[in-house]
Amino acid sequence: MYFIFAIMANENNTFKNIIAHCKEYGYIFPSSEIYDGLGAVYDYGQNGVELKNNIKQYWWKAMVQMHENIVGIDSAIFMHPTTWKASGHVDAFNDPLIDNKDSKKRYRADVLIEEYTEKIRGKINKEVDKAAKRFGDQFDKEQFLATNQRVLDNKKKIDAINERFKNAMEKNDLNEVRQIIIDCDIADPVSGSKNWTEVRQFNLMFSTEVGSTVDNANTIFLRPETAQGIFVNFLNVQKTGRMKIPFGIAQIGKAFRNEIIARQFIFRMREFEQMEMQFFVKPGEELKWYEYWKEHRIKWHKSLGIADNKYRFHDHIKLAHYANAACDIEFNFPMGFKELEGIHSRTDFDLKSHEEHSGKKLQYFDNETNSSYVPYVIETSIGLDRMFLAIVSNAYQEEKLDDGSERVVMKIPAPLAPTKAAILPLTKKDGLPEKAREIINQLKLDITVQYDEKDSIGKRYRRQDAIGTPYCITIDHQSLEDNTVTIRDRDTLEQKRVAINVLLEMLTSRVSMTRLLNLN
Repeated sequence: MYFIFAIMANENNTFKNIIAHCKEYGYIFPSSEIYDGLGAVYDYGQNGVELKNNIKQYWWKAMVQMHENIVGIDSAIFMHPTTWKASGHVDAFNDPLIDNKDSKKRYRADVLIEEYTEKIRGKINKEVDKAAKRFGDQFDKEQFLATNQRVLDNKKKIDAINERFKNAMEKNDLNEVRQIIIDCDIADPVSGSKNWTEVRQFNLMFSTEVGSTVDNANTIFLRPETAQGIFVNFLNVQKTGRMKIPFGIAQIGKAFRNEIIARQFIFRMREFEQMEMQFFVKPGEELKWYEYWKEHRIKWHKSLGIADNKYRFHDHIKLAHYANAACDIEFNFPMGFKELEGIHSRTDFDLKSHEEHSGKKLQYFDNETNSSYVPYVIETSIGLDRMFLAIVSNAYQEEKLDDGSERVVMKIPAPLAPTKAAILPLTKKDGLPEKAREIINQLKLDITVQYDEKDSIGKRYRRQDAIGTPYCITIDHQSLEDNTVTIRDRDTLEQKRVAINVLLEMLTSRVSMTRLLNLN
């Protein structure tokens, strides 16, 4: 038990260090901090906005520019209020919340249950690790999982809880959800108390008013997702773009949810950004395309070079009202495996519902079959802020070097790094700053560079490591004689002398997004 708490404490400290690092180095600031902040709202600083824009570009290029049959739009945040009635958000966009009477803390009931089953899954993994050490190269993981009694008992326990929870949610039986928490002996993570209230549903949409006066104002909602802006524009895009099934519509945009429980830094916020693509297919072919996009999206993530064991698929226990298949790509954040991207087979629910509520036909005419039908939809939806957190938390490393010194380094994939190269004159005199400015002018139209002349060269290296700059270029007196510079690699710490006239080609080959996209 002590060992488990020690691991949890270490992970918690790492997360705190990442949050502090993000503020210190201009990645993320608490919003309105001079007024003591606003809960679950954050601002992206000078380095954060560059990383965020690079992630967007990576997604947009891979999703839109590399697919002839996918186009992008940018729909409005404000939409006609009937949109949200048709989508089901007015009636069904709720979270089941439960309070602990002793700690006064509020939790999502489904998350408490998911975290409980995750602990049981952790026991299974522990059994696997122990067996792997015992049997070495002869260890057969699949056979062990299928035959070990402790593993089978724990799997049975997880399946029973999941089935019970699924049935309760399908029947909207909140008393049963509470009973699951009680029967599993789930305690408040903060106080350890098991004194729970009833489970209640809370709608997550923000409402506001549109109109010139109070008397004639209309209540509308801030969009809780970007998908509906795609669905209501289905025919506009299809007709103007002369799109043929199958085709997709992509969008990056802000969404807003009144998260009652908004914790874990930027993982769950009230104002956030989504990168979504809705792929329209012929009815009956949706599950084929569902599998295709599962494979395609995990490949996109792994192209970043992050370890494969950081990712896993998680099938939904309870399907949303619109879906016939759904899974999440989960990432191993500092607080454990959590949802990073959702892939859903949404059937024809959205377009049919908008047909019904608008009175307008939203159908596709198929020239090959000479018939019209409402397409089915496969959705890929990734939280931009969560993707940001995944990259940052994976990149943050505290290293002890061979010479005994220590450094904090952000090993962000080079094509996504906020600054690609730092230009460092060895001194502030003797024409070195002027030479450095010449190099900046040669590079800045193609890659993001930063000039830094303050402090010793060693301190500047450490500062750029902490920012996540992949390459440092040092200009010294030899540079004035032979037009060469020293280029230092952030990850390997290797330094070598190169000619200034090959710098652009060398850096571009290493930091270009093309390198990532070729792996997709």
